[in-house]
Amino acid sequence: MLLDFILRRLIRTGRLTVHAADGTVRHYGPDAAPAAGMALRSPAAARRLGRNPALALGELYMEGALEPVDCSLYALLELLVANVWSEETSTLERLLTQSRTLHRQLAQFNPARRARRNVAHHYDLDGRLFSLFLDRDRQYSCAYWRTGEETLEAAQAAKKRHIAAKLKLDRPGLEVLDIGSGWGGMALTLARDWGARVTGITLSEEQLAYSRARAEAEGLADRVRFELMDYRTWRRPVDRVVSVGMFEHVGLPDYRRFFRQVRETLTPDGVALIHAIGRSSGPGLTNAWVLKYIFPGSYCPALSEVLPAIEQSGLWATDIEILRLHYAITLREWRRRFAANRDTIQALYDERFCRMWEFYLALCELAFRRSDHMNWQIQLTREREALPLTRDWMVEAERARERAGPGSA
Repeated sequence: MLLDFILRRLIRTGRLTVHAADGTVRHYGPDAAPAAGMALRSPAAARRLGRNPALALGELYMEGALEPVDCSLYALLELLVANVWSEETSTLERLLTQSRTLHRQLAQFNPARRARRNVAHHYDLDGRLFSLFLDRDRQYSCAYWRTGEETLEAAQAAKKRHIAAKLKLDRPGLEVLDIGSGWGGMALTLARDWGARVTGITLSEEQLAYSRARAEAEGLADRVRFELMDYRTWRRPVDRVVSVGMFEHVGLPDYRRFFRQVRETLTPDGVALIHAIGRSSGPGLTNAWVLKYIFPGSYCPALSEVLPAIEQSGLWATDIEILRLHYAITLREWRRRFAANRDTIQALYDERFCRMWEFYLALCELAFRRSDHMNWQIQLTREREALPLTRDWMVEAERARERAGPGSA
């Protein structure tokens, strides 16, 4: 059986127990711990998993054809991910990735119409869903944790301070373009706490309506506006550009265009801050299940794929920071909140949807905790003299804002 062949070679750490539909129980791996088990409800499920494990594992769990046994879904995935990212298998994965370069380029071809459709697939879901597992500000990106023990709300507020400080908003009235503005939290914070005038652009109609309503309700509509707009159509210079959690949807073929657009948008003394998910082990592939069910057209790039596009744009990369475990902790909190509100979410959608999102949140947490994913923040300028000689000013601005508290611009 193909699945048996794969698992005998894959599981080199821990112990995986597989319960087949005919009652057969097989054990894989040399060690008693960590241990996990799964039950396959039909011979067809075993065949599907053997033929295409990256796609079928999540699909079978969504359908109820695969169930964890004597462990949680997270524990089962953790054992599998740890073995996939062992030295032997990660080398094989890199070789397979290199052989699929052309496929990666085609899969990430992302013209405006396709980009809009991809965004709608995920971000135009019922807004109540996101309110049930995100923080109150609906920050749907990596939080910033000093200890990992803060509340999610505190860590997301710290993320916004951290990013805002890097933008050097050192005087009121600076104009900011927020590319991929989500539910408006970053744009509203920059206006309220830092005195900026902000335009947020998004391709999600749900996010657009929610953000505009927030700006009106918070009395900030005179300083913050939101538009349904592709970044490629922006034509007016601004003092600052910020983009948080959007670059993953740009697509490899458009990296040069994205950074040229940032350069052309910035005033000569302007500053940009791009925050995105990346990978530390070089170019890779988006998981097939994630690509099909969660984020079509998405890709989390290695810095080796990003920096050449920055260099060719003529921008200066003035600061690069790597956040290693911050998103793992963020996803852990999202998983906990999703589980606590599962009955309500099931009433909004159905059991299959809940299983899909449980699998998504667990798999993504493990991508940061057990494989090669991380977050990077790159600060960019057009001119080498645009910022002070050292980084001290960023830390000082961040601490000053934390002491002042929100709403004191």
